[in-house]
Amino acid sequence: MVGATYVTREVAKIWRRGVMELAVEWALAVENWKLIVGGLVFQYVHGVGARIAHYQHHPGPLLHDVGFEYLPELGEANAHLSETLFTVIFVAFVLWSFHPFLMYNKRFYTALLWVRVLMCLVICQLMRMSSFMVTQLPGPNYHCHAGQPMATLPPPGSVWEVLLLNFPYGVIYGCGDLIFSSHMTFALTFFHAYNKYGTRRWIKVVAFFSMIVLSLLIIASHKHYSVDIVVAWFVVYFVFFYVDRRLAEAGMSERVPTSNGPSLLPMNGKAGKDGRSKEEKSLNGITDNGSVEL
Repeated sequence: MVGATYVTREVAKIWRRGVMELAVEWALAVENWKLIVGGLVFQYVHGVGARIAHYQHHPGPLLHDVGFEYLPELGEANAHLSETLFTVIFVAFVLWSFHPFLMYNKRFYTALLWVRVLMCLVICQLMRMSSFMVTQLPGPNYHCHAGQPMATLPPPGSVWEVLLLNFPYGVIYGCGDLIFSSHMTFALTFFHAYNKYGTRRWIKVVAFFSMIVLSLLIIASHKHYSVDIVVAWFVVYFVFFYVDRRLAEAGMSERVPTSNGPSLLPMNGKAGKDGRSKEEKSLNGITDNGSVEL
């Protein structure tokens, strides 16, 4: 009986927290809907750009690459290893970004975090498109070699063939959209976001080594040249912190000191003596006198 009462009380607390969190997050999402929707729509625009690059791709001899020379080639049979690791990173970050709906360690608002992530992706993808749209390198991936059926695409019969992207087959087997790596753009953006707003040091260490392993796997599977990976590391680093700083200067967030470092909170969340905002206390079930509300 006592156990059932405890479970019922905990479920009620989680439900109440989820409802309160959703109300706050929804308000922030509505306030910044143009940035969020624009960032999501641009993912499709980027896909169209990669599709056009495939039409322009001309297979040829592979460029000399230090990574290809010194890393053991995985081959087509093991090319899925990089995709598997990328999927794990992607899913893990998405789940973590929504954990404030359930966990009592509020340090950021999910809506504001995703605004930063999407703006970083958009800028990086604009740079990426401006690179591969003007210069197409011979694709190193196995299906991009001369003589392979997907190495070149016949001229489109209509504009819809370009706009529909042939998803997901056309995305997985694309060629020509090289400098710089899209997979590393996403992964490094997620890494920098967690590195700044996450709390677990061991996860940050694991995430860093995951970035290195993913970089090596992409090169070893011949999905990108080494330069695609190197450029991604530099570009994403500078773009993420540029976006984060500019959005903070624009008044979208306020740095509220906590025992674990900075948090990502909106300007109307004034910090109290303990360094936590009223919104944060409310969402964590903490009253003004410091007691925890059950």
